[in-house]
Amino acid sequence: MILADLITYDVLRVIWWVLLGVLLIGFAMTDGFDMGVGALLPFVAKTDIERRIAINTVGPVWEGNQVWFILGGGAIFAAWPLVYAVSFSGFYLAMFAVLAALILRPVAFKYRSKRDGQAWRSTWDWALFVGGAVPALIFGVAVGNVLEGVPFRLSPELVSYYEGSSYLWKFLDLLNPFALLTGIVSVAMLLTHGAAWLALKAEDPVAARARSIGSVAGMVTIAGFALAGLWLAFGFQATPSWERSPTGRPTRLFSEVTRTSTWLTAYADRPWIVIAPILGFAGMIMAVRDLRSDHEVSTLLWSQLGIFGAISSVGLTMFPFILPSSFDPNSSLTVWDASSSHNTLFIMLIATVIFMPIVLAYTAWVYKVLWGKVTEAEVTGSSDSVY
Repeated sequence: MILADLITYDVLRVIWWVLLGVLLIGFAMTDGFDMGVGALLPFVAKTDIERRIAINTVGPVWEGNQVWFILGGGAIFAAWPLVYAVSFSGFYLAMFAVLAALILRPVAFKYRSKRDGQAWRSTWDWALFVGGAVPALIFGVAVGNVLEGVPFRLSPELVSYYEGSSYLWKFLDLLNPFALLTGIVSVAMLLTHGAAWLALKAEDPVAARARSIGSVAGMVTIAGFALAGLWLAFGFQATPSWERSPTGRPTRLFSEVTRTSTWLTAYADRPWIVIAPILGFAGMIMAVRDLRSDHEVSTLLWSQLGIFGAISSVGLTMFPFILPSSFDPNSSLTVWDASSSHNTLFIMLIATVIFMPIVLAYTAWVYKVLWGKVTEAEVTGSSDSVY
């Protein structure tokens, strides 16, 4: 393909690394507030009407928001098949727990209002809580484990082998102190985001309670994000290093890694990436300030900026690594050696250029149509509010 030859293989790899980041950030920004509202539901809504108001703020949009998660998984499968295979093998039970929790959410949405019994509705409300809190926690734990390195190695035939005797032990190994810290940061960040959404879409007292809880969650996010950074700076994690060819592209991983090598050395090599954590801190600080000041639109925008900065910090810090190995650094998967073929990446890029603007335009139109607060009168008097 003549057009494909105009874009080099290395450039396509970097483009898809960026697009993968865009999809993950898009998922966190959109479905993130859905999960945040679900996790906040038992605490911000005391009566059935209040719970219906909170649920109806996300009811019309959660399905569209979850598409970002599907697109992210599809992008990993198509653009980085080896990353998909190795990560899903090691995180099998964790992924199963995420999917089970996400399956609970649509079931709860559809069945909650089928009966009027308090016990019936309370059960499904807690199902919505699980559907929001569990994925938020596990996604954060997964990020922590990726930063620490995953205990796998690749055979010459590119078959992955994990340390550990069973899937259960592999799952339990994921729950290490640093990963639990990043899990707490993830939950707190999405609670803040969900609170910002409720402050925008719901009326008091639901919005007032959300602002109160969200401001505390925002401060936990800021403190946890700072603590994770200090942990990475002084925790002496062994991280892979690499040789560089004359062109500057990594060519081979070193098998020997110094004990004092940490991810924070990336900021010495590429000082400009410090903008990502700065945006993460700034976004969350301003979101907390606006939650306390009863601002609405700006609060959601600031929380989105905080999410963008936090997730970008991980990607930019790790580049070019996607899935490092703590067991065998030479088996670590990078942007350069884990991608699909040149033609595959190019064809996918063309499809993305065509369809991504359509998806974004449709999403923007949906949010414009649904703009405005969900009120008690709307919930009790409109047949459109079915949750």
